[in-house]
Amino acid sequence: MDTKYDRWLLVLGIVFIAAALRAPFTSVGPLIQMIQDDLGLSNTLAGAITTLPLLAFAILSPFAPKLARRFGLANVLLIAMVMLAMGILIRSGAGTGLLFTGTAILGLSIAVCNVLLPGLIKGKFPHKIGLMTGVYTVSMNLCAAVASGISVPLASNAGFGWRGTLAIWFMIAALATLFWIPQMRKLDQGTGTKGSVSSGNMWRSSLAWKVTIFMGLQSLLYYVFIAWFSVLLGERGMSSSHAGWLLSLMQMAQLPFTFFVPLWAGRMKNQRILVIITAILYFIGIGGIWLGSSALMAVWAICFGIAGGFAFGLVMMFFSLRTRSTQEAAELSGMAQSVGYVLAAMGPALFGWLHDVMNSWTMPLVLLLGASVLLLVVGLGAGSDRYVGDRR
Repeated sequence: MDTKYDRWLLVLGIVFIAAALRAPFTSVGPLIQMIQDDLGLSNTLAGAITTLPLLAFAILSPFAPKLARRFGLANVLLIAMVMLAMGILIRSGAGTGLLFTGTAILGLSIAVCNVLLPGLIKGKFPHKIGLMTGVYTVSMNLCAAVASGISVPLASNAGFGWRGTLAIWFMIAALATLFWIPQMRKLDQGTGTKGSVSSGNMWRSSLAWKVTIFMGLQSLLYYVFIAWFSVLLGERGMSSSHAGWLLSLMQMAQLPFTFFVPLWAGRMKNQRILVIITAILYFIGIGGIWLGSSALMAVWAICFGIAGGFAFGLVMMFFSLRTRSTQEAAELSGMAQSVGYVLAAMGPALFGWLHDVMNSWTMPLVLLLGASVLLLVVGLGAGSDRYVGDRR
């Protein structure tokens, strides 16, 4: 039986793993122009820096639950963190080849953690799912926001360059690995599969597909802005440091809501009102960035950030609220992150391609508004009071 000390050690392990899962992405956006200038990358290829790990998520996510069943949850998570640390270092090496190789490795590593952690929380904290999901998402997004805000100052003012700045996040991954080592003998997934939906049936569930599409759309919106928001602002005459600060502000705005939304969602019979609020905030944020005053850009960034906090908190809770067991949660998480990230992966490259072709941000932003409408439609279904195994 777990002691109080064991529980706190597990919580710290989850917190540090979560902290390492987004900073490797969010630190790239503000540095895109610097990377392009150094390596001579087109906008489309630069967008692929964000797209490649999303494709890695899509490829490996369905297999993560199977790996955990065969080799043990704690073992698989530890290996994933070691590979993440290696990927960060490789990405920071010289040349375009190492940049993309390291990016692919860290993407595969993060895919495993993304899929397994929601199921772990459901299994180890069945009566505190909302609280622990909030803690997990806050840790992830706080580190992501810090990474966006300090990337340009570290690269330019501190003289680290873009390579040194990206390499810094190795320390977070290494720290997460150290905190996870004590779990190797103590952690047991500890979940039965009685009454669980098989992975085959999961793929035939309309509710699972709604959760999956919701996952993909919120990821598409998030990663497009991580990749291109700073570039968009730069073309409007804003300095790279100011643009990086706004990107950080957008992510900081998420933080309270990535904590409170899971708590609210867990207390509701259904989550449709939270989905509606999410869509409205996306409309205001994207519409303001497109048509609103540049002087109010901080307001639009905050609206978009709050919407992202709502959406991310909701989808993390959907994995638990729409399933009956840890195994089901892992299967739904794997499905949603596999197909969802295929959809998300289209975003940054398509956004950059549309801008290259049309020499304008109008059509790309219209595309994001359309994605917000679709997110509302599928979210209303995903937020219904049902389980993936229900026949109704």
